[in-house]
Amino acid sequence: MRLARVRYGVVAGILVAAGAAACARRFVTASGGSIDASSPRRVLNASDRTLRVGLTVSGTPRLSASGDWQLYSLATDRLVARVPQGEVWRLEREGARFRGVGPDGLTSTWQSGGLVARSASSALVAYNGKHYRGELLFVPKDTGIVVVNRVRMDDYLRGVVPLEIGTRDSRDSAAVQAQAVTARSYAYVHIAAGSSRPYDVTASVSDQLYGGADAETAVSNAAVASTRGLVLQYGGRVVNAPYHSACGGSTAGADEIWRSAAEPYLQRVSDEIPGTGRYYCDIGPRFRWTRTIDGATLREDIVRYLASYTRTPGGYPGTPRDVEVDTRTPSGRVGTLKIATDRGNYVLRGNDVRYVLRSADGEILNSTNFTVETTSAPDGSIARVVMRGTGYGHGVGMCQWGAIGRARAGQDFREILRTYYPGTTVAAIE
Repeated sequence: MRLARVRYGVVAGILVAAGAAACARRFVTASGGSIDASSPRRVLNASDRTLRVGLTVSGTPRLSASGDWQLYSLATDRLVARVPQGEVWRLEREGARFRGVGPDGLTSTWQSGGLVARSASSALVAYNGKHYRGELLFVPKDTGIVVVNRVRMDDYLRGVVPLEIGTRDSRDSAAVQAQAVTARSYAYVHIAAGSSRPYDVTASVSDQLYGGADAETAVSNAAVASTRGLVLQYGGRVVNAPYHSACGGSTAGADEIWRSAAEPYLQRVSDEIPGTGRYYCDIGPRFRWTRTIDGATLREDIVRYLASYTRTPGGYPGTPRDVEVDTRTPSGRVGTLKIATDRGNYVLRGNDVRYVLRSADGEILNSTNFTVETTSAPDGSIARVVMRGTGYGHGVGMCQWGAIGRARAGQDFREILRTYYPGTTVAAIE
């Protein structure tokens, strides 16, 4: 080993021993370095909370940084390697042990339980070419390595907001601010809920899209900063704040879409522009849409997806003969959809409809606000289904294109949030 470059020599050992107590309290800063954690008895501002974001399960992670960086043992926080800017390292795994491997065969020592990559300066650590603020954790899993970005809340939001509401210009700032508050509220609730997983949220549509530092924009960064600490609250508690792309004219109550109880702040809200007959979200690209599914694709959908949402005897639901709307919800969406086959009738409820009636490439249905027309084949099966609908997404909570329309009409982010989440307040945690 070349001790000048590997953090496991005598000098590194002395430094680690001297700082062991401090390292045990280390958390990431906005710049990617580390600071001592505050007393756990103090209630942290929502923006100062630390979030664990599950990025992926990887085979062989490759690491680099925009400056000098280090590897630490996840179990002991012991320094095991110093890496200069420009070098690319990869991680090797042997059971529950990890080590870093650099150029020319240079390696760190094996560490049990995982590794942490962090920078002590403003440098951003990169995983497989993508840059992240905070620090990266590499945790062993049966099928590979779980990669987790441990990061301050608002640094996380800087990588979420532009992906969720899109790259916007300054005229849409109020909508982007509203998105920052809803995303912060969602993440805060998931931190508070705790998890047996090594992360609080994922970086995918299962939670909120997250692209790290490479996704950031000036407008979204300003929105995060200007709403620092603000979360959506109802009755004195921080609430989950679902949102969607376009409501199509009216949002939906939570109980219309999901198998859950009604929430007083997630009620049906009209998106109509007063006195115009138009809607704030009609500027969205999928405000109106049409989808056509041919008979072969429909049969594949029925076989592949229907059994997951209904009790299908023998696992094969049969050949579809008819598709019709059975009931509608107060906001006009499909409440239940009946699919008749040569083996019986099946009823889908709420948002499940979107996951069964997929396109040939597997894309789910845009929304549950649609009408259905069917054309029959000579043998009585369905030859084609045409659905004409409005809106994009589940329809609950904030309509993103509606928020953009309202921002362009002069509404500020607080008014936008009060509209889509009735009865809530926007405030910092006290």
